[in-house]
Amino acid sequence: MSEAQLSMVESIRNRRRLLLGLSGSAAVLVARSAWGIDLGQLQGQFGGVLQGLGRQASGAAAGPSGGAPGASPALDALSNAQIGDGLKTALQRGVDIAVSTLGRHDGFWGSAKWRIPLPPALQQVSGVMRMAGLGAQADALQLAMNRAAEAAVPKARDLLVAAVRQMSLGDARRILTGGDHAATDYFRARTQAQLQRSFEPIVHRQTSRLALAQAYDRYAAQAARFGLLRQDQANVDEYVTRAALNRLYQAIGDEEQAIRADPAGAGSALLRKVFGAALPG
Repeated sequence: MSEAQLSMVESIRNRRRLLLGLSGSAAVLVARSAWGIDLGQLQGQFGGVLQGLGRQASGAAAGPSGGAPGASPALDALSNAQIGDGLKTALQRGVDIAVSTLGRHDGFWGSAKWRIPLPPALQQVSGVMRMAGLGAQADALQLAMNRAAEAAVPKARDLLVAAVRQMSLGDARRILTGGDHAATDYFRARTQAQLQRSFEPIVHRQTSRLALAQAYDRYAAQAARFGLLRQDQANVDEYVTRAALNRLYQAIGDEEQAIRADPAGAGSALLRKVFGAALPG
């Protein structure tokens, strides 16, 4: 048997050992909820789901967005100061609207668009959980995740506003001509790492009180080490933080796109001038 074949056999054996461990290590992997229900009932079903998610882990990420529009004569006629002031005004408005929309009670939980779902592995066993009497735990965890996101988002305002104010004239021109996701990319590059550090303790205070979150983290951490689960889904706090940030950036981007599509409706002469000049055609 070749070295590559031996390596593949060993990998399969390791995965089998993990799944057997999930079933047999009750002292480590079985948790009891606040309702006194044994989470060990889910071990077999959860192991199967993790295998399925592992097969998806190598899937290609979403491709880049379409080509950016080019500069127009009208845009070239604008001064750098006009472009910078117009874009900063738009992004400041986007930040204010996004934070006020999401960073309030029911900002996430009360919206079908922004609500954060359970991690995929738990979604796929939710039917089994309800049959096993664990539906209330799943609902409580999802509510706690969304309440945590609502509490964390207001902490982002100062950092996002600082990123807008520190924007160079070159940044402003690149964002204005860079397509619908250019501003989101700018915010991610300058704020994501710091916002993750700021959000995670707030999220943890909500999720750490729930036995289901703790049990999920134990299952998922082992599954991720064996490639059965994507690393970005292996911890509830990290999953919620990432989901909250993605939605926050999306909400800012939605406002930016609305101004791009209808600069006349922006209510500002400067925005109409700058974004009107950036329209194609």
